[in-house]
Amino acid sequence: MRAKISYAITAAVLVVYFVLVGSRGVMLIQSGTVLTVTFGVAVLILPVIGLWFLWKNTQFVRKANALAAELDAEGGLPVDELKRTPGGRIDRDSADEVFAKRRAETEAAPDDWRSWFRLAIAYHDARDTPRARKAMQRAIALHDGKTVEA
Repeated sequence: MRAKISYAITAAVLVVYFVLVGSRGVMLIQSGTVLTVTFGVAVLILPVIGLWFLWKNTQFVRKANALAAELDAEGGLPVDELKRTPGGRIDRDSADEVFAKRRAETEAAPDDWRSWFRLAIAYHDARDTPRARKAMQRAIALHDGKTVEA
């Protein structure tokens, strides 16, 4: 729940920022000189890109959470079998062991979104966020019935 609140607050702050930046862009355009109109248009591009990125990221999170809920209802969420340091951090060797199991599971069933979901969690636990995101995107695509290329 804390993560959802943090995400909502961050998204709200970004939207306020985008509105402020956009209003400055409009003010520059209203000045009417070639230079200020050019800068105004350039400034307006930033909030558009930011809003698009925020929208895509929010959609990704919503879909990933829906998959987690579905997998939880099936009893298929991975059990936390990771060893931790005295400080509570995940032990790297333990994460690597679990990752090897998840990778083998995914190689055995490459068209199963569940195995890709669990692999995404293993990547995340191994602190490989880019690959975790790619694996989750693949799980979402497989769940939605979209064709996925390797």
